[in-house]
Amino acid sequence: MKKNKIKSLKSDFEKDVLKGLSSYPKYLDSKYIYDQKGDKLFQQIMHMPEYYLTRCEHEIITTHQKELCSIFSDNTGFDLIELGAGDGKKTKVILEGLLKADANFTYLPIDISLHSLEDLQERLLLELPDLHIEPLQGSYFKVLKRLKRYINRKKVLLVLGSNIGNLNHKKAILFLKNIQKSMQENDLLFMGFDQKKDPQVILNAYNDAAGITAEFNKNLLHRINKQLDANFNVDQFKHWETYNPETGTAKSFLVCQEPQQVLIKKLDLVVNFEAYESIHCEISQKYDDATVAWLANKAGLEIVNTFTDQRAYYKNYIFKKKAGFA
Repeated sequence: MKKNKIKSLKSDFEKDVLKGLSSYPKYLDSKYIYDQKGDKLFQQIMHMPEYYLTRCEHEIITTHQKELCSIFSDNTGFDLIELGAGDGKKTKVILEGLLKADANFTYLPIDISLHSLEDLQERLLLELPDLHIEPLQGSYFKVLKRLKRYINRKKVLLVLGSNIGNLNHKKAILFLKNIQKSMQENDLLFMGFDQKKDPQVILNAYNDAAGITAEFNKNLLHRINKQLDANFNVDQFKHWETYNPETGTAKSFLVCQEPQQVLIKKLDLVVNFEAYESIHCEISQKYDDATVAWLANKAGLEIVNTFTDQRAYYKNYIFKKKAGFA
């Protein structure tokens, strides 16, 4: 396998593709699925009957809207900061409740995509013209470092959609620690965690009958073909989902059905695949209360409240900073 020096590469995408496809076993970072096409495919996934996560979290927020708005609000005003707002449908329920209660707040959505933020701002202001919104473009933690200066009033941080499930436990603790470092004593973190449940329900959620999830994961290869001038024969790859009920870990793979040699011209890289060799492309971690409490403790956080849907498929937790953590 021919390698190029990482330092000569221009983008994180190039560096990460080189590293992942030069490793054994091979892997690719799931965040790169989300280009323009990937975003549209994920919107379709969220409406698939098998994909319960979005509906469950929407049910939780809708059912407990009034209570959540009361917990979040502060008489002196507060900042509602969201890490990755997406289409904003679930967040809109919270925003509507806060506006109805005449809460004094500013909504600060954070996203790396300026286009997504501009689209979100335009849509929300059309529907909620009284909303005070200040979009912040950039990576989560670079923006959060800037937000450390926001110490004059309460902050409520939102992380919806079980995004933390895309991280293994070690990285999840680091993710939570980085959030904790941006928090003051009276700040809150509201975050979604998909729960352990019937393994078949979980497998179905990531292996829908219409094949949308398969197309979504294969978008990684299409993106490499397009942006890095590669020649993956995408049709030779099969989407395969696994779930370990002991660890709560669901994993998505792309399995090469026949021997294949791939040239990635922009990386000056040749990648050889044996028949049935796989690329690990996504993790979707599932949780229980004990695991979430352990993660929180390791990160300097503590659980102050939980909310779940009627089937207990999904939970949203409210955390605060543990006393004594700088």
